[in-house]
Amino acid sequence: MSAQPTTDRSLAVRRQELILSAVRRHGAVRLADLVDQLGVSAVTVRRDVTALADRGLVVRVHGGITLPYRGGPEQPPMTARALVGMVVPSVEYYWPHVIQGAQAAVAAAGGRLVLRVSRYDAAEDRRQVSKLLDRGVDTLLAAPATAGGAGTDLLRWLGGLPVPVVLVERLPPPELPTLALDAATTAHALGAGLAVRHLVTLGHRRIALITSRTSPTSRALHAGWRETVASLDLPPHDGLAHDVPTYGTLDWTDAYDEVLHDCRERGATALLVHSDREAIGMVERARDRGLAVPDELAVVSYDDEVAAASDPPLTAVRPDKHRLGALAAELALARAAASEARPVHRTQLWPTIVVRDSCGARQSATEVR
Repeated sequence: MSAQPTTDRSLAVRRQELILSAVRRHGAVRLADLVDQLGVSAVTVRRDVTALADRGLVVRVHGGITLPYRGGPEQPPMTARALVGMVVPSVEYYWPHVIQGAQAAVAAAGGRLVLRVSRYDAAEDRRQVSKLLDRGVDTLLAAPATAGGAGTDLLRWLGGLPVPVVLVERLPPPELPTLALDAATTAHALGAGLAVRHLVTLGHRRIALITSRTSPTSRALHAGWRETVASLDLPPHDGLAHDVPTYGTLDWTDAYDEVLHDCRERGATALLVHSDREAIGMVERARDRGLAVPDELAVVSYDDEVAAASDPPLTAVRPDKHRLGALAAELALARAAASEARPVHRTQLWPTIVVRDSCGARQSATEVR
């Protein structure tokens, strides 16, 4: 009986075993040396190294790999007046408060924040981070694109940079379980749950979720909404989750009217809407359709950027964006200043809910935690 041909899979496993053996013997191995030793292309070596790093079996360093938990060369303590780079996807809506918080924390430590703006694009994130590295930053705050293969590759690259990186409102996906990046995030799923629970205490049993289709926060809000509805044994909420275009964009009125009609047809008496501008648009369209807010339809917004200026003022879930930016900067400064091994920090802030008129339970300036 003839032997089965060696598969690509078995060859990859064998190469990866050889790579692990080499790094165990030497502690650190250059990628160029692995290309020579294995007699394969640099692309193949990088693919094997990526597979090992994603499983947490090796750690990338500049031009090579080491064993995890072994520690690289000790970094000198960060000097005073640290230069902190920050890359955010926008300087509009949500992010200004985060930036201000980071800037305040860096200034309080005697350092300087250098800001770059991306556009929810992995290639642009990488370009802006590279410019900050060329500028000589001591540490980085980043809110990168994380979706798809490009996002995963970007996170891998960030994890191998020679300066500490702290993620802001981002976490590595499940396929990168050991990516050793600090992160400061908001518990958005919990925030959605706070809103649902508040509306349930007011007697609502069917609560629709309306999210901005352009926001990366929407996924967490969907998860929190679904989990909370299930945990409270509410009636089925099938068909009560919608995404909508940004308030004021082309044909937004038709889209909002259609969502409102569908929600009412399905018995929804309350809406949780992300973000404030979309909530304001929903209230506007509800009024034009003859629906009184909050008497016939309660509305809770998520963000609390301009919710108080709505008519009626919107009850809103409020992430503490200023504190989030400050916390991210504090993590980055502490990581850069550490003279010994420091565990990865993943810190999550709870949002609060500010109760106003739009949900029918007026408690001006009340915060529920």
